[in-house]
Order: sequence, then C-alpha cells, then structure tokens
Amino acid sequence: MNGLATYVHAMGRGPSKGRNLTRAEACDAMTQMLAGTAAPEAVGALLMLMRYCGETADELAGFVDALRADAAQWSTLDVDLDWPCYAAGKSRGWPLFLIAAQNIAHSGRKVLLHGWNSHQSQTASIEAGCRALGIAVCNDISDAKSALESDNIAYVPLRVISAPALDLVQKRDVLGLRSPVNTALRAFNPAGAKASVQGVFHPSYRGLQMDAANALGQTQLGVVKGAGGEFEVNPTKATELHLKTAGSEGVTVIPPIINPPERLADISKDLTELPQAITAQGNVQGVIRSTIALALMVLEDGLTFDDAFGQAGELMRQKQDM
Repeated sequence: MNGLATYVHAMGRGPSKGRNLTRAEACDAMTQMLAGTAAPEAVGALLMLMRYCGETADELAGFVDALRADAAQWSTLDVDLDWPCYAAGKSRGWPLFLIAAQNIAHSGRKVLLHGWNSHQSQTASIEAGCRALGIAVCNDISDAKSALESDNIAYVPLRVISAPALDLVQKRDVLGLRSPVNTALRAFNPAGAKASVQGVFHPSYRGLQMDAANALGQTQLGVVKGAGGEFEVNPTKATELHLKTAGSEGVTVIPPIINPPERLADISKDLTELPQAITAQGNVQGVIRSTIALALMVLEDGLTFDDAFGQAGELMRQKQDM
C-alpha cells in the first residue's frame, strides 16, 4: 500500500484493531492532500474515518504542521493576534467580532483575520463586513503586510493563503459532513502569532483545541463556544473562556451581563450599517465589548474580566471619538 491507503488501513481495520494517526502520520497525510498527490477516494475515506473516530490533538497538530509548511511565507508577517474566522450557518447575524478585532488593532496590536465561511446570508458575510468597516481584504501577502503596517489589521481569505486547503474544506459538499480540516484551520495561525483566539460551535471541541495548542507550543490562546462558531461572545449567557497564557491555563466563567436575550439574526440589518454598531446599545454593544474583553485577557497575562471589560469600554469610546 502507498499514498493515503496506509493510513486508511490503520484507522479503518475495525473497533478492536483500528487506531488514530500519529502526529507525523497526520502531517504526511495532509502534505499529500495539499500537494494533490493523493487519490480523491482515499482523501474522502481518511477524512471521514477521522471524523467518525474523533480527531485527536496529535492529528490536528500534524495537520497544522503540514498547513504551515505549505504556507511558510505567511510566517514572515508581524502579527500579535491570530483571529481565525471559519464559522458557517445562515442564522448568524452581523459579524460583530470584526468590530471587536478592529478595536484591538486600535490599541496598537497587529491582528490577522483569516478564514472562509459557507452557508451564510449576506448579512453575515465576513468579507462584506470587512469592506463595510474599512478592513482590508487582501489578495496576497504584500497586501497583508501593507494593511498591517498602516491599519494594524488585515483579513486574508483562505483561498489566498492556501487554495488546496480551501479545496479540502469544500469537500463537505461532496462528503456531506465537515472534516477535521475545519478544526485544524482554527489552529492554523499561519503568521505564527504568539496569541490566538478561537471560536467553536460544539462545546466538546474547546478542550481539543486547547490540547492541540499545547502540542503546537501555542503560548496564548482563548477558546469559546461562540456565535455560529466564531470568537464572539453572547452577553446574555454565561460564557466559558478556555484560557491559556504564559502564566496559567484553565477555564474562566464570564457571567451574562445583559437581559433579556435577543437573537442577533433578528436585530441585524444591512451590512452597510455595520460601522454604526459600535454606537449601539444593549445586546450589540454587549457583544462587541465582551468580545474585546476576552481578546484582551488572551493578550495580557493575569487580566481579570472586570479589568478587561473596563479597558474594552475605553477602547470603544476612543474609537467612537476618531
């Protein structure tokens, strides 16, 4: 056997004999998939076996190793905060986390947003939201460097960073299910930023993302069950922040700060009005301010939520005065 067949055989031998891949094996498998040398049938079989068996932190780390090697030029970017955007779902409202990221950039940190989103309404479009807010949507690494230098923030679509990775994600349309590639992309961090924030849709993935981060040597990370799977706080519910900084690792529970709850999909309007959201009250302001606060807790070791929430409010006031 050669190609991916060896790994399909290892995983698919049955309940008593099958096993997960090692990190090195997962890296080799992803390397083959990105290079386009693996048979399409074997790609589908392996990804679905991994999904069925449940991907491990070592498998995710191996996938990320290969993704980073394939996109090595992006590691030359100077970035403080990695912000992946890979959620899907038509029920999402405005991508308010973009305003949160823009406020972090206004504080002097360089923020790299990257991603791909499927099955979303125009109201939830990340690229359209970035354009409405004046966040550069970059077509190559030169664009990204220029935007980071001038604005401290840039959004790079996955198709620009790694077209083969996008092709793998889009196999959901053929396979019928998301694959571990979606999970790995949240840990991708192509620029190698020290700090990263990640949103997940399924709560069980929070621990897996933390374990993968430890395997990859990520020193600062925050993971939440976010709106639609993005790193975006719902201020009407308690939020568990799985937080790893240089000084500690654990779970911080952020209590709800707003009642009664509203669905953002119900209150969101045309994306051209997104820039005005920073002056909104109630749920919208709560989403933005709480999301900024959690990002600050990832960036600043030992920062409490109360202190971070206060800093977030000040950043928003400064942004409004610009």
